[in-house]
Order: sequence, then structure tokens, then C-alpha cells
Amino acid sequence: MLGVLRARRRPVTALELAQELGVSERSVYRDVETLRLLGAPIDGQAGVGFVLRSGFFLPNFAFSPEEMDALILGLEWVQGRADPALAKSSESALAKINSSRTDRPLAADDTPALLAAASVSKRGDPAQVAPLREAIRQLRKVAIRYQDTAGSISERVIWPITIVYFDDVQVLAAWCESRSAFRHFRVDRVRAVTVLEERYPERRPSLMRRWREQDRDWRSFLTVSVGATG
Repeated sequence: MLGVLRARRRPVTALELAQELGVSERSVYRDVETLRLLGAPIDGQAGVGFVLRSGFFLPNFAFSPEEMDALILGLEWVQGRADPALAKSSESALAKINSSRTDRPLAADDTPALLAAASVSKRGDPAQVAPLREAIRQLRKVAIRYQDTAGSISERVIWPITIVYFDDVQVLAAWCESRSAFRHFRVDRVRAVTVLEERYPERRPSLMRRWREQDRDWRSFLTVSVGATG
């Protein structure tokens, strides 16, 4: 039940929990009370559902074989393609996951069922990714110098919201103050990054929602726009 609640950002009704867990609604209510007595911060409201408040961590992990394959494959992809700080973090994350497993101990000669191959392009993250990622995390405005496909340089102040990874490029989605609109920038064409002290005024989830709503199929929109000037 804790696993289901942790995976949901919105309240889950007792009926939904019962159907997903294969138990009765009565069992759901009983188990929720038991978990609350054990310290799990589960909030519930009649007609709305249950939600697990942030800040609660399970002491141990028990992953299925498929879950472990997915985690290892994803973390190996990051190790081979992300910037050095993120790649190093992926190694430590995998070590923590393995050390916390309760399903079975990790043997020294364990070999994962799936492996991430080297990138065909052999292109890792540009150096600009690290400060942009930090700006996204801190909700900071960023001043950039950007070179378009024609070689022209423009200076912008943007509100970065996410970096999208394609096979061969990384694309930064951001609100551009000079254009008063969402724009997309190929990270490898960003020539300078200055993270400003000023935080942008809008909440990031709200920006993400408006960005997604500008085009229903935003992945296709970005695929077309990766060659654009921003």
C-alpha cells in the first residue's frame, strides 16, 4: 500500500486501493490505520481519498526482478551520457539501492539481465547542463547567450523548466522573457550560462502544465523544434 501511495501524487480512494491491491475496502481502512500507528503520515478525507505526505522514507527496498532491471538500465544510461556530477550520482544511487535490498543479497558476480550500450553518437552532456539543471532545481532565472542555426548570437533571460533528452541532443524548455512565450533551446548551442539570484515568480508545476498545454503532442513539437532558433 505504501508503494502505491508513494507512486501517486494525487489522493487515491479506498476503492482504487482495494482494486489495485486485490483486497476489500474494509481491509484498506484497517491497514491504513495500522500504518498510521506505525508512523506513516497518511492523510485521508472522505470522498477524496488517501495521500502519503512527502518526507516519509521506507527503511528497506524490495524490488521485483523487472523493477531492478529497469533501475539498472536507466542508471547505466545516465552513467554513459549525463554530465559527470549526474553520472557519479547514478553510481552511488545504484549502490544504495543494492545495499538496501531485502529480497535477496547482491552477489559479487551478479550480472544484470539488461545493459545500456554506448551511445552511437558518443556525445555526453554539454558542460552547460549542470548549471541549467541547478537553476531548474532552484527556480532561478538564467541569462544565456544562444547561437541559432544561422550562427547569429542572441542574449536572453529565461525561466528554465526542464531538459528533454533526445538520442543525440538535449533540449531546454523555458519561458523566454524577451519573447514572452515558451521557447526551446538546443543545449549544445548555448554559449554562456549565468544563473541569476532572482527566482522566477511562477511555480514550476504551473509552468510545466502551461508548457505541455501549448501543444498536445509536445514530444513531436520538440522533435520539430530542435533544429529551430529558439
